[in-house]
Amino acid sequence: METLMDRTKRPILWTTVAAVVVLAAVGLYLFQPWRLFTSNRVDEAAPVATDQRRVTTEPLATGSFVSHEHETSGSVAVQPLTDGKANLRLTDLRTSDGPALHVWLSDQPVEQDGGGNLDDGDHLDLGDLKGNEGNQNYAIPAGTDLDRFSTVTIWCERFSVSFGAAELRQSS
Repeated sequence: METLMDRTKRPILWTTVAAVVVLAAVGLYLFQPWRLFTSNRVDEAAPVATDQRRVTTEPLATGSFVSHEHETSGSVAVQPLTDGKANLRLTDLRTSDGPALHVWLSDQPVEQDGGGNLDDGDHLDLGDLKGNEGNQNYAIPAGTDLDRFSTVTIWCERFSVSFGAAELRQSS
């Protein structure tokens, strides 16, 4: 024999189960925890300038990544191209895979103990991170002031954190 109390507990139980399922689905979508165990390697060749008379082979600026929210290593170089354009080259990059990772140039300095400041000022989004390992290229728009944008960061837009960043030191 079913009691009145059993009938009133059923809707609460089903509502609780539904809420837990929805929260789990949202949590999996946001955090994508399986990406801690995945890797995407990209090995692009460095771009070659088409007009060798106007382009030097020396990089305009270089730097090395420091870790922030995730262990990150590798180096960066800004390579001149024709018509005032430049290329950002990531070499031997190693970082965690993650959701919504982008490559940014930022006008904020690199802090060794975290990178929460890198979205405080202006930044220039160079696009989605192509892979969390390897060598890759990102076009820097013509006219970009590299004296102003002196930091490269692997930025997670979903959680507003820097996985790692590199200070660009101008070549002399």
